[in-house]
Amino acid sequence: MRYWEIDFLRGVAIIMMIVFHVIFDMYYFANYEINLQSGFWWLFARITASIFIFLVGISLTVSYSRAIRNKQKNLLLKYLYRGTKIFSWGLIITLITWIFLRQGFIVFGVLHFIGLAIILAYFFLRFRLLNLFLGIGLILTGIYLRGFVFDYPYFLWLGLIPQGFYTLDYFPLLPWFGLVLLGLFFGKLLYPEGKRSFRIRETRNPIARSFCFLGRHSLLIYLVHQPVLIAMLYLFVL
Repeated sequence: MRYWEIDFLRGVAIIMMIVFHVIFDMYYFANYEINLQSGFWWLFARITASIFIFLVGISLTVSYSRAIRNKQKNLLLKYLYRGTKIFSWGLIITLITWIFLRQGFIVFGVLHFIGLAIILAYFFLRFRLLNLFLGIGLILTGIYLRGFVFDYPYFLWLGLIPQGFYTLDYFPLLPWFGLVLLGLFFGKLLYPEGKRSFRIRETRNPIARSFCFLGRHSLLIYLVHQPVLIAMLYLFVL
């Protein structure tokens, strides 16, 4: 059983992501003068990513609680497989962007992060209040580290940004894994043992159901939407 409100919020984030990528593609490929480094669109992009990543944590608590209730075994292997699968898609995107873009190709983007976060989150799923404090701590640490550069690239996945590093999509563990941990905390708070702790009607609204559909297929949409947007840009704008 899926909770429609989670799919709905993920669907909202999907639409926000597509809107931002339309703006980004116009800036990057069509040379429109758009400020993406600060202001509205900078904030819009981070709110979009935050919704996605926060929902990763909530969804993991629901699936984990149900697995425990159903006495499933080998849960570590389950999350290892799921995380590795998503991380592998991230590696494919790394290869594609390296071939076609070179400058700014994606090294550790959102799919790399989510894949690794799913694996790491397994070791925190049993905790509750600890995840709240750890989550806040990791977020603050990640924000603090943004003010520094380092002489080695080996820990850029952690959030230690090397000198001259440039990529089009970058989601290191610090601070973003802190947001996953907050999702774990609120997931246990809102969906204890995988069940809603609040009342909400099942939606029959066609618009809301459309958002839910997008949320259920978020990975597929993420993988295909940019090639479609870029093709449309070249056909109708460039």
